[in-house]
Amino acid sequence: MKTVLMAAAPVSDPTDPAPRIPNAMVEIGGRPIITHVMDIFSHFRQRDFIIAAGTGAIGIKQFFANYDMLTHDLTVCIGAGRVELQPSPGVALTLSVVDSGPATASGGRLRRLRRRLGTETFLLSYGDALGNVDIDALLGFHRRHGKLATVTAVRPPARAGALDLRGDRVVDVRQELPAEDAWINGGFLVLEPEALDYVVDDDAPLEHGPMMQLALDGELMAYRHSGFWHPLDTVEDRRFLGACCKAEVPPWLSFPAAGPPRADGPAPFP
Repeated sequence: MKTVLMAAAPVSDPTDPAPRIPNAMVEIGGRPIITHVMDIFSHFRQRDFIIAAGTGAIGIKQFFANYDMLTHDLTVCIGAGRVELQPSPGVALTLSVVDSGPATASGGRLRRLRRRLGTETFLLSYGDALGNVDIDALLGFHRRHGKLATVTAVRPPARAGALDLRGDRVVDVRQELPAEDAWINGGFLVLEPEALDYVVDDDAPLEHGPMMQLALDGELMAYRHSGFWHPLDTVEDRRFLGACCKAEVPPWLSFPAAGPPRADGPAPFP
């Protein structure tokens, strides 16, 4: 199963002195937040990633292209023109970085990936929020209800649009700030390829027209996550998530309902 990671939107906080890079590449605990997101999915044996890049695509490609070279021990055969990387104890991941255009909206980025995604169910993350979402339970919920899309609903800091729920069905997606007891889109989704039929052009943000229409058609369901979740929207968010990295196990990798860590190797990004 493929996991799509969005990595295009620049940091939204105008007070942030950092360069204007995609949220997904902002460093948390010494490495880009997108690598922490990949750790979440790889815990549940999701190892095939597509990064939908836009603004900053070159930097994203350089980071991942050079990652093994910079983090592995290596042997250089001078004069022979050969460099050998030593094996790593971490699990192996496969990822494709796809430049989907600097001005393409989130729905359009998915639309451009349609051929790569094929005819199978796929996972989606915005790449700039962390949570101990049980991906196996999320997929199980999605398969049981049989609809086209599932969004993970969370109770966050109250600064994003709210999901109007009727049971587990999403009936509306509102853009105004929610009340403290509201549920919002936490950025961990499961989609059937037919859900991309709702994206009509490259200018369609997934969160607006397509998701609203899916909700109106009864094809959008909500998996409620009551565990840890936190976005990366502001400087304070970055400081908070950075402090969380100092824990032996950060809260987004603590899965009490999902059993012990996988036995097939440590996290791919040490």
